[in-house]
Amino acid sequence: MYTLYVANRNYSSWSLRPWVLMKTLGIPFDERLVPFGTAAQPHDFHKFSPNGRVPCLHDGSTVVWDSLAIVEYLAERHPGVWPGDPLARAFARSAAAEMHSGFGALRQICGMNCGLRIRLHRIEGALRADLDRVQALWQEGLRRFGGPYLAGAGFGGADAFFAPVAFRIQTYELPLAPAALEYARRLRELPAMRRWYEAALEEPWRDEAHEQEARAAGAVTQDLRHSRGSAQNA
Repeated sequence: MYTLYVANRNYSSWSLRPWVLMKTLGIPFDERLVPFGTAAQPHDFHKFSPNGRVPCLHDGSTVVWDSLAIVEYLAERHPGVWPGDPLARAFARSAAAEMHSGFGALRQICGMNCGLRIRLHRIEGALRADLDRVQALWQEGLRRFGGPYLAGAGFGGADAFFAPVAFRIQTYELPLAPAALEYARRLRELPAMRRWYEAALEEPWRDEAHEQEARAAGAVTQDLRHSRGSAQNA
């Protein structure tokens, strides 16, 4: 059976991608959650991941790191990761790759923090351009392939890559067109996404770097996390 190493659900957008894909497609795996650790006592992710990052997938003696590599590895072994139709498959792969390598302003300004609600100081420049591109890409996929997911009727790799954006939209109340907001809501309503979110709210850990990033982005209007956690990084 696969073993998937992930980090804090509240913050780790990269961990969410293969996790929600495998859960939604019914691909069995054992989960190993390793929190980020503290500045004084960091957890050594190199013990299980060649690049010292999460997610990391173990399949017997085979180790696959990086979220996109994990998705492609799974696609070689399980149906449904990419669409069967060649046009839809090309779109889905391109969309996932663009998310993997792009949207720098969205990542930097609106880091994933599931348990907070934040009113942004401003939406302009590169962040506005990233949001416009997310909206255009989503609308194109839904229009071309009929929905309800980006490349057609089934949830797949492209949707998994944009799953963290669905949480960011909720956290920062990002303004998008109704069709894009509905798609984001549809992702958040997936059973696996709800499980991830509920577990994120229960986590006791706080990572000060991520918390500072959130405060820099705007005014925190709500903290929905059930435990206030410790002062340590997590």
